Amino acid sequence: MNLSRRSFLSVAAAAVAAAATPRLFAAPATGPLFRISLAQWSLHKTLRAGKLDNLDFAKTAKETFGIEGIEYVNQFFKDKAKDEKYLAEMKKRAADHGVKSLLIMCDGEGNLGDPDDKKRTTAVENHYKWADAAEFLGCHSIRVNAASKGSFEEQQKLAADGLHRLTEYAEKKNLNVIVENHGGLSSNGEWLAGVMKLVDHPHCGTLPDFGNFRVKDGEWYDRYKGVTELMPYAKAVSAKSHDFDPERPLVTTNGDQETDYLKMMKIVLDAGYHSWVGIEYEGGKVDEIEGIKLTKQLLERVRDELTKKPAAAAPATGTTGFSGYTYGQPTYRYSKAQARQSRRAYRRGV
Repeated sequence: MNLSRRSFLSVAAAAVAAAATPRLFAAPATGPLFRISLAQWSLHKTLRAGKLDNLDFAKTAKETFGIEGIEYVNQFFKDKAKDEKYLAEMKKRAADHGVKSLLIMCDGEGNLGDPDDKKRTTAVENHYKWADAAEFLGCHSIRVNAASKGSFEEQQKLAADGLHRLTEYAEKKNLNVIVENHGGLSSNGEWLAGVMKLVDHPHCGTLPDFGNFRVKDGEWYDRYKGVTELMPYAKAVSAKSHDFDPERPLVTTNGDQETDYLKMMKIVLDAGYHSWVGIEYEGGKVDEIEGIKLTKQLLERVRDELTKKPAAAAPATGTTGFSGYTYGQPTYRYSKAQARQSRRAYRRGV
């Protein structure tokens, strides 16, 4: 049933209590426990310094890091959203290097939960061009923000309205609209999960980020609780990293905050998610190239631990662990019941 915008807003509050039907990305019957992708933001300093061109992102992901899935950021080709020739070159270069374009992270297009209806409508429509570009590139999603103003519940209803309207556009392109915990109330897992229940659309979901749980200065939401709350709606996952300690090889730190990757990935996998996990390095103690490599090693070490298998031969990049241990690409095998569930999920289009 299609609701008018006014009707949607009027019933939104009641819908918070309704159970949403999550659509997770299941894994094939055999294959890695999860795959590792690279968020372009990990190289934002390099890109802004002119040391890397957006068109070479796919090549860098594959040749420098051995990564075959990439997540674009619209800031690095902001004026090219409608430039089909440029987008075709992006698509060609990704294909030439055997790299899959997964999503576009969209910023600077207005607040999808703006209290002003006209501004909210403008924000929704501003994202259309990125949905078009994502479809052209072969992505599965666009990542958006759910910024708003007002009370806890008012912001939920407003954000849900903007997201629902944008998702209706994206659905026609078989795309997803996914929301990251990205500051403000969106970094409150309960709030964002409530927004997902309000939207209640199979093409609208979340992109849980391991580190973005600062609601405001001095106020942090529990990251493990937050990821647990967001995973039922996840269509992508962001493994945020900052600083590394050789004595604690499964943890990344950011000042007095830290993320236990083993604990976090158990939450991700327990939710039934076995798709791409994106590296998003934001640290400053090592350069971006080294930070990405260290994050990849951390994820590989966690994957090895969770598969309970010894590491295989070194990957093509020749990266090593913190103590010189080389990580491979173990294979996780599912039970027959899990395989059937995965096949059903794929037939449903997740």
